Amino acid sequence: MTDMSGKVALITGASSGIGRATAELFAAKGAKVVVAARRQDELDSLVADIEAQGGQATAIQTDVAVTADVERMVAHAIKTFGRLDYAVNNAGIEGRFASITELSEADWDQVLGINLKGTFLGMQHQARAMLAAENGGAIVNVGSINSFLGFPTGASYCTSKHGLIGLTTSVSAELASQGIRVNLVCPGIIDTPMHHRARDLLGDELYDQNVLPSVHLQRAGQPQEIAEAIVFLCSDAASYITGTTLTPDGGLTLTV
Repeated sequence: MTDMSGKVALITGASSGIGRATAELFAAKGAKVVVAARRQDELDSLVADIEAQGGQATAIQTDVAVTADVERMVAHAIKTFGRLDYAVNNAGIEGRFASITELSEADWDQVLGINLKGTFLGMQHQARAMLAAENGGAIVNVGSINSFLGFPTGASYCTSKHGLIGLTTSVSAELASQGIRVNLVCPGIIDTPMHHRARDLLGDELYDQNVLPSVHLQRAGQPQEIAEAIVFLCSDAASYITGTTLTPDGGLTLTV
């Protein structure tokens, strides 16, 4: 088990799903955890759960699409725990699925603002803090299999996730010489609230007959399985990995 004692991890979109599981895993490995999301009640519950297990955590309500919020989030991490070693930019929304002829500019801006701009802002302020401390660090962004694959009515979501590849590889090339590694995790079908909303839209029969059969492992992944990939990329065990895309998807993208 990787020991992350004395390290500090910041996770956005931590109120549920992959973000929550990632925060819990960092804490289990000894890291002090800063959790950020828009839903304060869920963050407070997460902090209570981590502390009940003997970990250290703090929460800060954050809208990653708002520059002032992101700056305040990173400052809170430094003020509370004195450093920032790992950052996970996980916050994201699916937004409204609509044909290109019906998708509104507001719908587009909302999804790109959170999923792509929010990750850019997070990386910008996280990197500034890490560079100022001169201790190196690791940043993991969370994309999707839709970082590679499009689908009808998904223009805004897929564009936002495709953009994370370019953002991640560019910033990795920039920061590598200064000791900061940057990677991208692109999960497949994961048992999260977002996944359940998508399943509700498709209907159980269509999902079971057309979606799951495309997954080699014939099941949805669990948030904890993605958390393991994220925490691994932050750990010293991944010290020679940067600028890469890891795709824990049960084999889905090999089938499509």
